[in-house]
Parts: sequence; C-alpha cells; structure tokens
Amino acid sequence: MIRYILQRLAGMILVMFLVVTIVFIIVRVTPGDPAAVMLGPDATPQDVAELRSRLGLDQSIGLQYFFYLAQLLRGDLGQSIFLNMPVASALLDRAEPTFFLTLFSLAIASVIALPIGIYAAYRRGSFIDQAATTIAMLAASIPSFWLGLILMQIFAVRLNLFPVSGYGGPGSSFFDRMYHLTLPAFALGLVSSALILRFTRASMLDVLGDDYVRTARAKGLAERHVVLRHALKNALIPILTVLGLTAAVLISGAVVTETVFGLPGVGNLVVSAVLRRDYPVIQGALLVIAAIYVFINFVIDMLYLLVDPRVRY
Repeated sequence: MIRYILQRLAGMILVMFLVVTIVFIIVRVTPGDPAAVMLGPDATPQDVAELRSRLGLDQSIGLQYFFYLAQLLRGDLGQSIFLNMPVASALLDRAEPTFFLTLFSLAIASVIALPIGIYAAYRRGSFIDQAATTIAMLAASIPSFWLGLILMQIFAVRLNLFPVSGYGGPGSSFFDRMYHLTLPAFALGLVSSALILRFTRASMLDVLGDDYVRTARAKGLAERHVVLRHALKNALIPILTVLGLTAAVLISGAVVTETVFGLPGVGNLVVSAVLRRDYPVIQGALLVIAAIYVFINFVIDMLYLLVDPRVRY
C-alpha cells in the first residue's frame, strides 16, 4: 500500500510540473501586452518599455520560466500587477464564496442524483427509469449560466424569494451567505446531477445482476439490504470517481456562474485578470485549480483503499 501511495504522489508531482509549464507557455503566447493595458491608450512606447522592464516582461521566455519555477519552489505565486498584492493573498480573499458554492452545489447534486440513480437501476426499464434517464440527458445539455439566469428571473425577480446577486454584506452571518448562494448552487448542482445520476445508474446495473446479489436474495435478505449493503458497496468506486471529478469541475465551472450572480469568488477574480492581462493572477489561479484537481484525484484513490480492499494488493 505504501508503494501505491508513493507512486500516486510521484504522479502528482509530474502532473503539476507539466501543468506549470503548459500554463506558463499559454499565458505568454496570448496576444496582448499587460504593460500597455495598465498604462492605457495614451501611454508612450517609452513608458510601456520601462514598465515591461520593471515587471521583467522584457526578458527571454526561458529566463522568465526559470525565475518563475524558482519562485514557485519558494511558495510564492507572484505579485498581482493590477491589485498590487500577492497573488496568494488575492486568491485567499476570494476563496470563501467559491469553496462554499462548490460544496453546496455538490451536496445538491448528490442528494438529487444518488437516490434517483440507485432507484432507477433497481427499477430498470420502468417509467421512472426512462424518465430519470431522459431528464438527466436534458439537464446535461443545459448551460449552468443559462439555468442560473432562469432561476434568477423566476425566484429572485418575480417571486422575490432570493437575492438577485451578491454574497451579503461584510458583517453577514453564515446562513445569510448560504442564502445568497442558494440560486447559483442550484444552477450548478442541477446540471452536475445529470452526470452523477447516469454513472450511479450504470454502476448499479453492473452489480445488480452478479451472483452475490442473487445469493443474498436467495438467503431471504430484505431488498433494501441487498441493494444498499451489497450492491451499492461494490458499485461505489465508479461513483466516487465521478463525485471527485464533479467537485473539481464545479470549482473551475464556477467562473461563469460567479460572474452571472456577482459573487466575489475566484472565478470573478480570474475573469477580471484575463481582461486586464494580469499574468500572475491568471497563472496562480490556474495552478491552484489544477492542484485541487490533482489533490481530489489523490483523495479518491485513497478512498478506493477503504472501499475495495483488493486495491491494497
């Protein structure tokens, strides 16, 4: 088991190194000069050149890459050009709305998808199964930002049940902030539930016809115990995988939803950084999101060891 964990950790390091390289290259080849954007259209070429020199943008790509790697090894994500503050501090200040939005959305998606997916597999071919599959296909094709606008129009504008946008005031309580996150969380959770539902149904169908399930029924066990204790336990690995991937996708997919609902999260920060060509913030946000992806995959791999003892060997 220790060897397995060490292999996974080595894979994480390699993946992050590749991500750092790809992000650095993509950001540098993107058209647009951050120095010119900062100084505005009235800036002279001399002013732009001086600012580029001060920011280190006039150096070769190779030299910039070398200094960037050395900077990351010290745990420094750089300094934001426009915000004039460390990138890590800027991301940390915006992390709370994105973190709770992701958890809220994942909880909504799981509560909707897991019971329906299990029951649809148990009642395979029934009207409920066909309806659940059809609705899941429809939900998977709906953009979350469009669904967010529809929910906003109905529940915020017409019915006045939820706030249109924002994250509450500086002194707002936890429940007030969750109240502001309800609509965007439902917009993300309903769309994400489609994938979880389909994977849950497919995974349960794979195990419901196995011999040990028939043996459990032949012994006279109640159907609830057969489905939940025997079938579901052996179907958990694909379900855990899709739950982990959904959590990672929700973090990166919250960019547009946060912009639609005016949430002061990481997604909104990234959109502003892209428009301003704030290279350090863009790089830092992409690296943090990639690191979260890798970490979630590692956690899912560790959960495999608990769910299925065969993975240990």
